[in-house]
Amino acid sequence: MKWNWRGPLLAACVLMLAACASGGGRKSAPPPLDDPEDVAAAQARQATREAWLRGQPEWGFEARVAVSQAGKGGSGRLDWRQQGAQYTASLSAPVTRQSWRLSAGSDGARLEGLEGGPRQGEDADLLLREATGWDIPVQTLSEWARGLSGQGSPEFGPEGQLQALRQAGWTIRYTEWLPAAGAQPAMPRRIEAERGQARVRLIVDRWDLGAAP
Repeated sequence: MKWNWRGPLLAACVLMLAACASGGGRKSAPPPLDDPEDVAAAQARQATREAWLRGQPEWGFEARVAVSQAGKGGSGRLDWRQQGAQYTASLSAPVTRQSWRLSAGSDGARLEGLEGGPRQGEDADLLLREATGWDIPVQTLSEWARGLSGQGSPEFGPEGQLQALRQAGWTIRYTEWLPAAGAQPAMPRRIEAERGQARVRLIVDRWDLGAAP
């Protein structure tokens, strides 16, 4: 079966959206660091963290994802695999047994799993939006998921971890982190991104920061 986001199965997906959310209303985030010395120290730690992550060209994660836009939504599981500049994002809905697969790199993007067959384009974000109607920042999701500030404007919480990021009209909030383990730095566990009526929530269940399988 194909996953047609615009089909009648959206009702079931909307029910799943609440389960994927953090439960209840969003908790108020603590005030961001504003002392110049504290901010500088947090920026230095973030730079060290980003350098380590950018040194891992092959990585992946498994997560629960929920998307809502203009009162409609859906949710499922996301398996992301990155190999250098190439990535594959596989999204599946366990209840409906539908799925799609987005592959992209320097040679463009390809979306499979839609009625009518695969679609291709140069821009992954545009391809997904035109095919499904969903506004998901796929092009930068790999950066945001790992907690990389990139070209955005970061804010740091009291513990010195990245708390929020604003980029290209999106506001990304990091509401939970997994602790560092050995050489591996702390990694985001819960992420919320929003722009206008578009919302994306990500709960990472597993990080693979070594060679991609």
